Amino acid sequence: MTDPAHDPSVASPVNPVNPVDPVAVWRRAAPGAVLLDGFHALKHAVRFGAEVLVAVTADRAAALALADELAADVRDVLAALLTEVPHGTYASLVPRPHPTAVAALAVRPDRAGNLAKLAHAPRTAPVVVLDQPRNLGNAGAVVRLAAGFGATGVVTTGTLDPWHPTVVRGGAGLHFATAVERLSVDELPPGPLFALDPEGEDIRSLILPDEALLAFGSERTGLTAELRERADHLVALPMRPQVSSYNLATSVAMTLYHWSATGGAPA
Repeated sequence: MTDPAHDPSVASPVNPVNPVDPVAVWRRAAPGAVLLDGFHALKHAVRFGAEVLVAVTADRAAALALADELAADVRDVLAALLTEVPHGTYASLVPRPHPTAVAALAVRPDRAGNLAKLAHAPRTAPVVVLDQPRNLGNAGAVVRLAAGFGATGVVTTGTLDPWHPTVVRGGAGLHFATAVERLSVDELPPGPLFALDPEGEDIRSLILPDEALLAFGSERTGLTAELRERADHLVALPMRPQVSSYNLATSVAMTLYHWSATGGAPA
């Protein structure tokens, strides 16, 4: 018979601050919770007020060493949250183990609250609109950019779920630092819509207002006809002839940088 103390399929919590069985909590909470995949996702979520339901790691000492080095401001909170489990148990809880061997579940922010933030007027920073994006990783990178620039939020149209675990992983947990929702074009918050398009006016000749909606089409098909019709301005990024396009996240970064460099910037 296998000794349960050495069976990798049996959780063995070693965090005396949080003695509740984390695997049982995880199994109950997982269906409706946001997966925070990796140390940095958990760190950012905690910094920006996420309600963390459970957090596990296969190496608590290593995770807290990372906290000492990179997140001293939330180190004590992470120490209280993290429970060590065998690596096999940790790996069974996530789709793809992260190199930091840390994972957590958090409560998804209230949709009504996010919609109120997106619609609030006057806004002090633009809303990024991804028009029918296709790539989950790119969408996550955009959320990370938006959070870094202090954008009001990120809205997606179409079928991609902006809270998909792969998007949250790409966003490094920074979904909790900005308002992220999926809406139809008809549901977009108020404000002048500047849509990025090769046929538009050179962005270098424009000042993008804080209340702008900055819309980006997919790399393959560009803007949908519905969003193009809704646009107040078409805007083009500078691009060398014969270069087809920029990566979506690169386009968003260039546009937000232009906004910040011409008057708007995070505090």
